[in-house]
Amino acid sequence: MKLLIASDLHGSAYYTKKLLERYRAENAEQLILLGDIYNHGPRNPLPEGYDPMGVAALLNPLSAVLTVVKGNCDSDVDTMISEFDFVSEAVLYLDEKKIFLQHGDRYSIQNLPKNCGDAFIYGHYHTGFLKRAGNVVVANCGSVSLPKENTAHSYIVLERGELVLKDIEGNEIDRMKI
Repeated sequence: MKLLIASDLHGSAYYTKKLLERYRAENAEQLILLGDIYNHGPRNPLPEGYDPMGVAALLNPLSAVLTVVKGNCDSDVDTMISEFDFVSEAVLYLDEKKIFLQHGDRYSIQNLPKNCGDAFIYGHYHTGFLKRAGNVVVANCGSVSLPKENTAHSYIVLERGELVLKDIEGNEIDRMKI
């Protein structure tokens, strides 16, 4: 199964459209969003194409293939415009690997979740990377709309036990086996 994992859309219909173009081009079977879907947050500038209702209109038709983890900028009222649920965290079992997913506001590479398994994937920090912390592969998919620290607008593809970090144009930045 091929998954596309992204985070931190922050209400940008412009970058959500780009992400969905990549989702189709990657031929992924599932789309996992790791939080901060609609709201830009008080510390962030408005992203290009800020339109939370437009983001909902783009994502709602994909509810059957979406897993959405709640981020620190997501509120209960966001569910009123969403045809999908927000979960606090998720665990995947793929290719005999346990993969823990969370927004990143409670856990990070410096504070891994207990029993996170073989990999921990999160967003929140807007800086994409793939690293190892002991026996755990730790990945941050970066931000689709508001990258920080001179990192790319990015997402991750997970397939056959391998993570590939890509920029929003589909160019590979890094890859790592779980």
